[in-house]
Amino acid sequence: MNQDLFLDELGHGVFQIRLERPERMNALGVATVAALSQAISDAAAKQARVLLIRGSGRAFCAGADLKERKSMDLAARMAHNAGINAAVHALAASRCVTIAVLNGLALGGGLELALACDLRIAAAGITLGLTESRVGAFPGAGGTQRLPRLIGVSRALQMMLSGDPVTSEYALGIGLVNELAAPDALDARALAFANLLAGRSAPALAALKQLVYQGIELPLADGLRLERAALPDILGSADYAEGLAAFAERRPPRFTGVVA
Repeated sequence: MNQDLFLDELGHGVFQIRLERPERMNALGVATVAALSQAISDAAAKQARVLLIRGSGRAFCAGADLKERKSMDLAARMAHNAGINAAVHALAASRCVTIAVLNGLALGGGLELALACDLRIAAAGITLGLTESRVGAFPGAGGTQRLPRLIGVSRALQMMLSGDPVTSEYALGIGLVNELAAPDALDARALAFANLLAGRSAPALAALKQLVYQGIELPLADGLRLERAALPDILGSADYAEGLAAFAERRPPRFTGVVA
């Protein structure tokens, strides 16, 4: 594994990608981006049920490494952006539950990375923003599409047009993050929630994610049909049979299903 990034197993089915460039605020250089894509692939191969991603030091991720990009020609800049997009897309397409653990500032591509996750748990007192307009660009790793879907067009435009970061407290109020934790309690909270999710049925959670993300783009009637079509596989599964047995026996279920 590239020394800019580490993939660790924190518990049964719970993995964490840790960005390890604190001296560069975990900026996404070319090598880091390649390692990130590989780590996401490796977590899937290890049948991760929950995947956390966090930064080291005072930042979650400051976005694309602009010092690297400054010396690139257009082709290299486009290739760098394509690499970030590939990593972000792989994270968004993951069958497991993904959680951004926002330990520090998340700017530009760093926030786009967090937006690709299913959930975001943030430390109190940090800042988040899509700041590309400050350098004459726009969010080019999914930000222009994911942020409006998450917080609404008007708020998203205000953030992106101004390039001004917002506090994690404000982000909680507009639904940009799911919850806040004190900085010294962030990892414990994220791990506790990850362990809870890892105890659920992996195929059921994967189906749930797919239904939400596909259905939200469809008319309601089509989304409801999608939901009905997915039910037989779940209601006929070994995990559901175990869930019913555990309920009847008043014990925690022991789910064994995996997601291919």
